[in-house]
Order: sequence, then C-alpha cells, then structure tokens
Amino acid sequence: MKVRRLFDILDYYLENKPNQEVALAGKIDKEWRKYSIQEYIAIANNLSFAMIKLGVQSGDKVAIISTNRPEWNMLDMAIMQIGAITVPVYPTISESDYQYILNHCEAKVAFIEGLEVMTKIEHILPVTPNLKHVYTFINRERLPYLAQLIEMGEQNPNYEELTFRKGQVNPKDCSTIIYTSGTTGTPKGVMLSHDNIVNQFLNLTHTPAKWSNIAMSFLPLCHAYERMLVFLYQYLGMSVYYVQNIGTIGENIKEIKPTMMSTVPRVLEKIYDKIYSSGQNQKGLKKHIFYWAIRLAKRYKLQDYNRTWCYNQMHKIADKLVYSKIRNSIGGNFDIVVSGAASLQPRLASFFSAIGVPVFEGYGLTETSPVIAVSCREKHGREIGTVGFPLRGIEVEIAESGEIICRGHNVMLGYYKDEELTKEVIDENGWFHTGDIGKFTDKGQLMIVGRLKNIFKTSFGKYINPQIIEEKFTESPFIENMVVVGENQKFAAALISPDFNFMKEWCARHEIEYTNPQEMVKDPRIKQRFLTEIEKYNEFFGEAEKIKKFELIPDEWSQLTDILTPTLKVKRRLVYARYKDVIERIYA
Repeated sequence: MKVRRLFDILDYYLENKPNQEVALAGKIDKEWRKYSIQEYIAIANNLSFAMIKLGVQSGDKVAIISTNRPEWNMLDMAIMQIGAITVPVYPTISESDYQYILNHCEAKVAFIEGLEVMTKIEHILPVTPNLKHVYTFINRERLPYLAQLIEMGEQNPNYEELTFRKGQVNPKDCSTIIYTSGTTGTPKGVMLSHDNIVNQFLNLTHTPAKWSNIAMSFLPLCHAYERMLVFLYQYLGMSVYYVQNIGTIGENIKEIKPTMMSTVPRVLEKIYDKIYSSGQNQKGLKKHIFYWAIRLAKRYKLQDYNRTWCYNQMHKIADKLVYSKIRNSIGGNFDIVVSGAASLQPRLASFFSAIGVPVFEGYGLTETSPVIAVSCREKHGREIGTVGFPLRGIEVEIAESGEIICRGHNVMLGYYKDEELTKEVIDENGWFHTGDIGKFTDKGQLMIVGRLKNIFKTSFGKYINPQIIEEKFTESPFIENMVVVGENQKFAAALISPDFNFMKEWCARHEIEYTNPQEMVKDPRIKQRFLTEIEKYNEFFGEAEKIKKFELIPDEWSQLTDILTPTLKVKRRLVYARYKDVIERIYA
C-alpha cells in the first residue's frame, strides 16, 4: 500500500512487519512496557472510537501535553485518523502560555501528563471555554484518565464511522499545528499538512542502513524534528524506545543498544566531555595512548578518499586499543546518529565518526516540516561544517542578503490565524525565508553561517556574528553556554554560564574547596582560569571579534529557568532582558 496520510503508516507497518513484537516501548519504573504493532493499532483505534463518542469532529484541535511515551503516538494517530488536528504542547511551559495556546487553537480536548501540568491546566479551565474534555495519562483522582477513554472506545466500536472519517482526509489537509517554542516572541502556530511530513520521511528512507532496526528517542515529540523522525522509524518498521529522561540516556543506550537516534550538539558535547575526562583515571602508557587516540579521532575525515593510508593504519590501532572500548561503554551498535537544532562543532563530528558512531547533520525549521537539507551516504554527502545536500523535491537558494530561502513540498501551510505573518515569511513566489544566513560549497553542500537577526555591529562599524564565536568558545569544557553581546558598543563581551560539574572536578584536582555557584564565580582563581580560556579561544578570531570582557553567571540556564528551548538553544532575547544590569556593568 502507499502512505499518503500520516495514519496510513499503521496499515503499512502491519502489512510489512506483521510480527513486530516491539513497535513502541516506554519504561515504567524499572521495566520496559512494550507494544506490538497489533496492540498499537488496537489502542489507537479504541482512542479514535472514544473521541468520536465524545463528539470530536473533523478539523477539531486536540492537544497533547506530555513528555515522550508510547501513548503519545497512539493518541497522535487516533486524532489524525478521525480528521482532527494534533496540537503538541511542551509540558514545561508557563500557565499563561498554556492559556494562550489552548485558546488560540481552540482545543476541544487535552491529554496531560504530570501533577504540575494538571495544576496549571485546572487553573486556566475557567478561561479556556473551548476545552471540553481533559484527560490525564494515569489515574490522578481529579480528572478522567486514559484507561477510561480506551475502555469507552472498546465499548463503542464504530468501524464504519472511522473508515468514513479516514477516507475523508486529504493529504493536503492540516495534520498538526505546532506552536514554535522559539527563542523570540509569542508562540506561532505552524500548520503542517499530512503531505508536508509524509514527503519528509519518504525522502529520508535511504538514510538509515537496512540492518538498522532499533531507534532510541529522547528529544521532545512536541518538536517537529523528533516527531518526523519517529514517523520515519515507524514507516521503516523499527522498534522505538523512549528514554525515561535526559539523565538516563547513557543507561538506556546500554540496555537497548539502539542502531539510530537523533540528538542535539549539546548532548554529544556532554558525552564527549565525559569520555575525555575518563582518561584522567588512567595511568602511564595507557593514559598516553588514550589521549593520542582522542587527538587522532578529532582529525578524522568523514569521506574515505580524504583519509591517507598512514592515517587509516593509525586509526586501526586506535580502534583496537581505545575506540572499541569507548563504543562498548556507550552501547556500541550505532548505524547513525542524526544531529540537528544547532550546528555541530567539527571536532565532535570527526570524533564520533572516528570511534564508530557516525553523525549525520540536518538543518531546517518547524515551518519547513522540518528538514531542508541533511547529510547522506552519497559521495560528498557528509562533509564537516556542512548540513549536506537539500532534500529531494526542495529548491534552496541564497538570497542577495545571504539568507537561505526554500520552496517545495516542505513549506508549511501557514501560521494558524495569522495571514499577515505568513506573508512576511512566504513570498508571492512561494519562497520561504528562513532568517538564516548560508552558502553552498563548490560540491553543492549547504553551510549555515548564522542568524540574520543575531548579527550586530559595534560602535566602530564592525559586524559581529555571535553564533560563530559562541560555538567555538563552548568547545571549552569550562563553558556550558555563552552569549556574546556588544551591539553599538566599542567591543564584544560575553555572559558565560559555566559547566559547574566540570568546575567541581577541576577544583578537586587543584585542591580548591568548591562551595556553591554564587561563591565560585567570584573566586579570583576561577576567574583567572576562565581568563586563560578566553585568551586561548580569542586566538581564533580577528581583533573586533575577540572577547574583551566577560561575566560568569551563577544561575542555572535550563528549560526550567526558561533560558533554554527544548532543543537546548539559548533564548538570546531573554538573556539580554534578564541580565540587562550585568551587561550595563560590563560597559559602564
């Protein structure tokens, strides 16, 4: 059969992998709860029957406010196959954001996970008049819950209506409205059709190897990037395992030995730092060999023809002595790791590929469904510093301003209830304006240079691209995150969020008593060590781009403090606003 709508994946999966015992899996306490493809379809259908019974109509909006779990996919399919529209919402946003999104999309039903989210939703129920039904995932004794809804579906099967509803859904219809978490402004509702997303994964089927059969997922399904890849995994008949949380990634990799996962550069950087630090525990010759192998890995060229015979011989030795042990310690069975949401530092791309964990980079936005370009297995398909070739069926050009623009099957239907804003980003010729600056290599690979809005000019008229500076400086194990400032000022400066875990280790090695972040950022010895790091990385930049002053920030920068997006990007404008006094002090 042919997949034309997203829910067609279920029948396609059953037809091609009828004996799949683990289509989806999530961990409850210490045990994996696994669902076969038959169970998956049966539960999705029962949820559809129940929503039909509740009065959910074609075109109605149904919100899912939850972390990743198998029920997320079951609900998603159940919603779409009755012609309704899935609205994924992050379970980490504020009460006011929930109120805005649920009212803006006029959600009729919401499925919510967690006590904190439930409390927020209960508070806003009086001011969300369209929201008729709210279900929790487990019995919390205050609201109806999912098992009751599934039972309602079992008692009210309506295959005739479900078949009719499915038949009425056109591939060009809106399948989902994704509210951008973004780093700026009010959330915008991005409308994506079935056709938008189906074309994405159909053009990515060649990315994993045929033997790749276990996917691990930890990035939020609310994000277009992860959700599309999970559709791809299902289309290919792979088992999808959801990690418990970002802190259990290492443990879960060892348990399930995935062949594929997606990630963001920050997570790869954390894994690299942990591997690098582990060498400190070794002694003598073993330690020397370990760090020789690490240095060798960072020189690795992704394309075979770019590596010399001499390098390959050294690589074989390093693999036997060091890389094979690292692979075993982190799971050891990867065919591919896809990195997106931010550019990957060259040393990480080289290192992970060298140790046998090939990293492919992708690029795109929620508004582009989301992939515009991605690394591939073709000749020149993977090159450090690029995001590969544009996806088939997508035209990509560089405008006179240097902005990347694209058009094709990936461009969104528009922003929900905002025609004017849609016209601002999609011109009359159908070109979507990304806001990113880029260029093509002579081989046709796309390179991302930075964000148009982030580039600023100093009072001397020198242009600064903060993204490039920040990416280089965060190679330092001391620096967790960094924001470069200096618009209309005489020089560039930085707000630095230190990696306090690494700082603890460093203090222990140098016999410095570690107290708390607030005290440590004031310690003259710590400040001097950071100054050494600043001087080291300043060498990579011209005079105007060098960091002349910096402030260490003791606060946690995370999703919980609203500084980071769910894909761990810094919300630059929020940092400017929150640390306005600190920035003013730098330039006083």
